[in-house]
Amino acid sequence: MSSVRALLVALMVMPYSVQGQPTNSPAANPVFAVGYVEIRAKEAEAGGTALARYRTALERQPGCLGVELLAQTGRPGHFAVLETWLDQAAFEARDAAAKQQLMEALQPIRVSDYDERPYKALTLARAKSGDDKRNAFVVAHVDVAPNTQAPTLLQQLAEASRQEPGSVRFDVLQHAMRGNHFTVVEQRQDPGALDAHVATAHARAYRDALQPLTGSPLDERVYTAITR
Repeated sequence: MSSVRALLVALMVMPYSVQGQPTNSPAANPVFAVGYVEIRAKEAEAGGTALARYRTALERQPGCLGVELLAQTGRPGHFAVLETWLDQAAFEARDAAAKQQLMEALQPIRVSDYDERPYKALTLARAKSGDDKRNAFVVAHVDVAPNTQAPTLLQQLAEASRQEPGSVRFDVLQHAMRGNHFTVVEQRQDPGALDAHVATAHARAYRDALQPLTGSPLDERVYTAITR
């Protein structure tokens, strides 16, 4: 794993603007927060508005490299929030008032609590240009029994997937405290590029190799970006 750490230190982290597009601000040791919340379907627009206000508040804070808001395709009211911070100190200095205001706004319309997990980078790479509302995002949670194989499998998958036509981004995050939990963030030019990815030989080989290691079924969800 020492070589992986060295690679990560050398990589330039691509934080995200309001539109979900990468900028060029470097960070050697970024930290991430991935959050999920479910809102009553008929209140999905209100939930999206509250999350957009939260994003604006965070992105004004020192050390915030960006916040992405994603709405699950076909599931109104299901959201994911991806925060990128310069380092652990910046993450810990987040203004608690912004989160409190979000919780107060969501309280009367939510059907689940706000579930947030801290992450560090396993493998990141420059995102390709992709300012297109047709982009499809995938957020997958990978939970495996503790082992040394899973990080290597995920890194190999990321490297191969980034070379595919239609691939904009493929990042793998590792839970900051539970090293056997990972979140994979993909961005594709359109849903067709996503369908093509899952049919590739390297994607099938990854799933075959991962299956005996998993601690729970693969949780993979498709999203679109909230850009307002």
